[in-house]
Amino acid sequence: MHFIPQELDDYVVKHTEDEPKLLKQLTRETYQKILQPRMLSGHYQGRILSMISKLIQPKNILEIGTYTGYSALCLAEGLKKDGHLHTIDVNEELYDFQRKYFDASEFGSQIHQYLGSAIDIIPELNQTFDLVFIDADKENYPNYFNLIVDRLKTGGVILSDNVLWSGKVIEPLNPKDGSTKAVLEYNTLLKEDSRIETVLLSVRDGLTISRKK
Repeated sequence: MHFIPQELDDYVVKHTEDEPKLLKQLTRETYQKILQPRMLSGHYQGRILSMISKLIQPKNILEIGTYTGYSALCLAEGLKKDGHLHTIDVNEELYDFQRKYFDASEFGSQIHQYLGSAIDIIPELNQTFDLVFIDADKENYPNYFNLIVDRLKTGGVILSDNVLWSGKVIEPLNPKDGSTKAVLEYNTLLKEDSRIETVLLSVRDGLTISRKK
C-alpha cells in the first residue's frame, strides 16, 4: 500500500537502513515460489519492525502469522542474547520454507515455530511477552488481543499490521465484508482499552503500536 506519491515513497526507502542480504534472498524466493507475496512485510516495514525490536530489546516475542518468515527475522534482530521468538502460522506448506531461512540466520536456535490455530496455541504457551506482532486473519484480531493482553508485560508492546486495510476503514462498510468489520472493531478496541496506550501509524497498510501501561 502506498498512501504517498511513489517518488516520495522511493525517497523514504532510499534513506532507510539497507535490507540485509538474507532478507533480500527471502524476498526473491517468496516472489518466485509463494502465493500472495504481497503479504511480505518488505524492506521498509521490516526495518521499522527491526528498529522497534532493537529499542525494546525483548526477551520473549510472540508473532501471530509467520508467512515466509520475513517479519520474524526482522523482529529477532532485537532479541536479547538469551531471548526467544515464538511464531505461529496455520499453513503447513510454508513450515520448511520458514525453517530454511531461520536456520540460515544467526537467530535459528532462538526462533520456535508453531503450526495451527493461534487461538488454540497461545493458551498453551507458558511465557509472558515483551513484544507481540499480530499479522494474521483479520477476523480474529480482537480475539488475539484478548488472548495476549494479560500475557504482555507492563511496558510491553503490541504491533498490529494492516489496520488501514487498503483504505477500507474509511469506506462504507459492506455487511458481507467480515474482515473490514473486524479491523474496524479492533481499531476501536485498541483506542478504548484503558490497559494500553495506542498510536496508529500510516505506514504502508497501517501499523499500530500499543504499549501496556
